[in-house]
Amino acid sequence: MSTTPQTLHRGIVKQVLSGDSVIIRDQPKGGPPPERTINLSNVVAPKLARRATASLEETKDEPFAWEAREFLRKKIIGEEVLFTAERPPSATRDYGCIYLGKDVNTAENITETLVSEGLVTVRRESIRQGSEHTRLIELEDAAKAAGKGKWASTGSQEHVREIKWNIENPRNFVDKFEGKPVKAVIEHVRDGSTVRAFLLPDFYHITLMISGIRCPGFKLNAEGKPDKGEPFADEAKFFVETRLLQRDVEIILESVNNNNFVGSIIHPKGNIAEALLKEGFAKCVDWSMTFVTGGPEKLRAAEKLAKEKKLRIWKDWAPSGPQVSGKEKEFQGVVTEVVNADALMVKVNDSLVKKVFLASIRPPRLPDDKPGEPAQRPKGFRPLYDIPWMYEAREFLRKKLIGKRVNVVVDYIQPPANNFPEKTCCTVTIGGVNVAEAMVSKGYATVIRYRQDDDQRSSHYDELVAAEVKAAKSGNGLHSKKGNAPTHRVADVSGDLTKAKQFLPFLQRVGRTEAVVEFVASGSRLRLYVPKETCLITFLLAGINCPRGARPAVGGTGTVESEPFGEEALQFTKDKCLQREVEIQVEAMDKAGNYIGWLWIGGQNLSVMLVEEGLASVHFTAERSNHYSALKRAEDNAKRKKEKIWANFEEEKEEEKPEEDEKVTERTPEYQDVLVIEATPELRFYAQFVEQGPKLEQLMEKLRQEFTANPPLTGAYTPKKGDLCASKFIDGEWYRARVEKVQGGKVSVYYIDYGNREVVESSKCGTLPAGFATEKPYAHEYGLACVQLHNDPEYKQDAIRGFMSDVNNRTLQLNVEYRAGGVPYASLRDSETKEDIAQNLIKDGLLLVENRREKRLQKLIEEYKAAQETAKKNHAGIWEYGDITEDDAKEFGLGLGR
Repeated sequence: MSTTPQTLHRGIVKQVLSGDSVIIRDQPKGGPPPERTINLSNVVAPKLARRATASLEETKDEPFAWEAREFLRKKIIGEEVLFTAERPPSATRDYGCIYLGKDVNTAENITETLVSEGLVTVRRESIRQGSEHTRLIELEDAAKAAGKGKWASTGSQEHVREIKWNIENPRNFVDKFEGKPVKAVIEHVRDGSTVRAFLLPDFYHITLMISGIRCPGFKLNAEGKPDKGEPFADEAKFFVETRLLQRDVEIILESVNNNNFVGSIIHPKGNIAEALLKEGFAKCVDWSMTFVTGGPEKLRAAEKLAKEKKLRIWKDWAPSGPQVSGKEKEFQGVVTEVVNADALMVKVNDSLVKKVFLASIRPPRLPDDKPGEPAQRPKGFRPLYDIPWMYEAREFLRKKLIGKRVNVVVDYIQPPANNFPEKTCCTVTIGGVNVAEAMVSKGYATVIRYRQDDDQRSSHYDELVAAEVKAAKSGNGLHSKKGNAPTHRVADVSGDLTKAKQFLPFLQRVGRTEAVVEFVASGSRLRLYVPKETCLITFLLAGINCPRGARPAVGGTGTVESEPFGEEALQFTKDKCLQREVEIQVEAMDKAGNYIGWLWIGGQNLSVMLVEEGLASVHFTAERSNHYSALKRAEDNAKRKKEKIWANFEEEKEEEKPEEDEKVTERTPEYQDVLVIEATPELRFYAQFVEQGPKLEQLMEKLRQEFTANPPLTGAYTPKKGDLCASKFIDGEWYRARVEKVQGGKVSVYYIDYGNREVVESSKCGTLPAGFATEKPYAHEYGLACVQLHNDPEYKQDAIRGFMSDVNNRTLQLNVEYRAGGVPYASLRDSETKEDIAQNLIKDGLLLVENRREKRLQKLIEEYKAAQETAKKNHAGIWEYGDITEDDAKEFGLGLGR
């Protein structure tokens, strides 16, 4: 570079206006620095196209105008340069020369480079004639001779852009790109979050609002031009200009707002939206956050960081509302009740139940309801059935959550207002699924819109908004067309004797039918919804006396105290049944219009369960029912264990009575074909009836199809003792099972259709789908009649092995001989040879004959004793050391008792 007597300045190139004009900023010293426009001396560049305005017509590029601008932009934009600047007499602009480089002796003269490339024209009649001007003329002549740039002999019109200043259908234009990045050059920064750009290579000129954020803006003056800015508006604009103005970027068009495009700007050095938020120059905005490519998480995190540091626009920020932390912030529990379409009762432990609300969503409501105000309802109004979509929303939550373990994260505490109490608003997840998001996507709830500065919202607010947008597009639920809302005409029979009489014949005729427990008033009094008859009924459990809990006195004067164990009975029934699907069988009706009958939950009779827990006693009316023996057995067990109401019970001593009717003197076998599938160490065995085989296979096939189509969520089901559930066996298939014990993460289950037991991980247990609990178990328990095991453990094992060897994979004939302790005892014989299984085992010295006194069994007992004598003579099995009398057995500790 030749030296010049003019003063040299240093600066950074902010913008290239044309091939011969640039804007240079002084080097920044904290905040937007002063800037000046420099026109290159002695040269003229082709003029760029101009957009039409109210006073000026549109013009097109002169040939090579864009190339000249681009050559200069790519070379010096954002670079530190040396430059001269002076304003000639009568001129309105500064003219000078720009040098690329930091050293005055080696820097590149930009004017000479442009002339050499044939991109500008040298003014031949220059005011300042001298060696520099002569040098430019020489370079231009050389460029002309070489046909460079604008001096090429042909093709000048190919170097004129076809600029699309206006786009007629912005929405279709966005859809055309399908979310793919488009190359672009940022031409102007209006404010920190709004830019103008050319999309390449077709030169579409667009205004782009950066999605997900908003920076402080500028007010317009009377002429419609930017005037005074909001606090930090200038700084935000400068932040973006120094990074994006006239830089090569990629733009993803995501939406349209008032003919302005909304999208993301992709730059190799990072996301400008995230950078603005992190520095406190911008706020997240909800309306465009859902459009952000790649999701809003990083933007929200950046804003949160700036808030915590109180940077710039957040300098006075303070968290709104009470703050939650520690153990109160996140917990797990089991959902016991769906109070409303956005409220749940979650049991955290045995003594703590919390009411939580799903954060940032609004359940269905009537069109004239105002948010935040108690609604005025007509008499007899039932929100669950009378508000469109409320029932569907409640049912969605009930089926998904009741009895399931969920994870709860408290997002914010909503203080009491307008007669509403304080609300704990949370994000509830099950199996990794956000329940509120699932609700919104189904159209069963809408998302609350907040003030932009209100951070009391769901931690997954953006996902909720996105789900609502999708639901609205699909017309789901609340977003469906008018007239499509479901209606529920439900007859409330509770307390109405006339209506109850009308429904009674239908409920009795249908037998066992499905119902949903809507409310539990006491251990034995429930309010049910019967879908088949679309009615609400009060249902009393038959066959038992159950203590009642505390309740309002008649006339509303005070409270009736709880009977002993009344509250425990109420809680037991609530835990088992509230909002669960049950089966009922109506048998009668009382004078008040309450139905009386039997209720099953998971295949278990609730009356029997209450009695077994010592929370109810058997009522004399149960003697006429088919369930009396089960109730009596449950009551005897509770008495023996002195459970609850039987804590002070003293059993009366009675002489033993024979369980069989002594009037029956002859044995009349009624054989049934069975398959023995399992045996216990006590010589109980489980059998399946051959005739029921096809039904069992069909049931198993349906169950596996259900689990293939809807596999259970891991951790969603919490096994409890007595539950009927599904359990995965070692073969990888699911079977019906009953939970017998839960200890830690291990669950002891009994497979009700196959008779075997196993200890499995809790993750291998799942909720039994609706409809599979009604089938009775296919495995039936029996004892082997008229025989008993030897007390020696080795002889016991030999006997069980011998028994299984004789019965395995064979069709046998079974006859029930008598019952003892509620268990039927049966004889078995081979269906082909008619050989008695027990008799053969006695003959092999594996079993002992039991002395029974029933007259009708004496012939069978004699046959068994003859077989036993044969075993003694042959010193078989337990007789290998000779005859064992009762006295010998006692002496040597070999008692023969059962």
